Amino acid sequence: MNRRPGPSARLKLTISYAGLVLVTGAVLLAVVWVFLLRYVPDSPQGLLGISPNRYLLSRVFGRAAAVALALLLVFGLVGGWILAGRMLAPLTQITDAARMAGNGSLSHRIRMKGRQDEFRELSDAFDSMLEQLESHVAEQQRFAANASHELRTPLAISQTLLDVARRDPTRDQAEIFERLQAVNTRAIDLTEALLLLSRSDRGNFTRESVDLSLVAEEAAETLLPLAEQRGITLDVTGGAARTSGSAELLLRMVTNLVQNAIVHNLPAGCTVTVHTEAQGDASVLRVENTGHPVPPELVPTLTEPFQRGTERVRTDEHAGVGLGLAIVHSIVRAHDGTLDLAPRPTGGLLVTVRLPGTP
Repeated sequence: MNRRPGPSARLKLTISYAGLVLVTGAVLLAVVWVFLLRYVPDSPQGLLGISPNRYLLSRVFGRAAAVALALLLVFGLVGGWILAGRMLAPLTQITDAARMAGNGSLSHRIRMKGRQDEFRELSDAFDSMLEQLESHVAEQQRFAANASHELRTPLAISQTLLDVARRDPTRDQAEIFERLQAVNTRAIDLTEALLLLSRSDRGNFTRESVDLSLVAEEAAETLLPLAEQRGITLDVTGGAARTSGSAELLLRMVTNLVQNAIVHNLPAGCTVTVHTEAQGDASVLRVENTGHPVPPELVPTLTEPFQRGTERVRTDEHAGVGLGLAIVHSIVRAHDGTLDLAPRPTGGLLVTVRLPGTP
């Protein structure tokens, strides 16, 4: 925004300090004039008639008062300029840091020293904001790089299949069409997942009262054929757990958790348990599955986009796009909740979602 140049804050403070000192000195001199000189007689008295009178004292006092006011003005300007500079020095540091951040450097921190005051509080808040911005920008850059890589792969495969079909017309066209359809389906799934992740990150959705127990039952009913196909027992337990949010996003959250629990499970004979309950002011959803042991150092990376967890077992027909838990984490965060992932001692994973409850 273009603005007309104006006086700096330091100059304004200097003029204010000098004006205050000058007014204070003038008031003191006025007090002396009014309450002292008024009691001095006008006519000379005493020996030889040369005792001090009001006229003589007024001339002497007037010159001294003018000199004193001039000195007070100079002292106020010089002292005010120095004092204002010292007072505004922290603001200069914050301005320089803001200018560097505006130029794209988010790694700079002010780290202002000294005791706590308004400037230090502003500095700490600015450093915290820069830290969060740097983290979000790095996350977005990493996400964009991964997304472009993931989208480029199916497109490259499609291009290769089309080249093969064009160069070799005698090749089985049904096989090529089947593989093209599979690759195209994966690209569509990835695009939809990216759009859903972006929507949940923005948080621009209409909130309504949602019962997590009903959402869990709906997700389990949808995924029951997949569980039966893999020989996995799917149990839904618990009671009502109401929260406020988007029913569509919450259904996708539970569906992703249950689907991950199924496809990352061991072969036939294992279980996936979905439990909902209300705990005080929170509504809790737990999804627990058996399976191979999950290394503790792998757990923090599972909510990162495109981190599929190579130690976990998945089948080719459910290779996924690596956004399942990332979408879950984003939806939970958009609903002001918390997501906790913990490896089970006997193998598998326990996922706990806590959302603000509603009556």
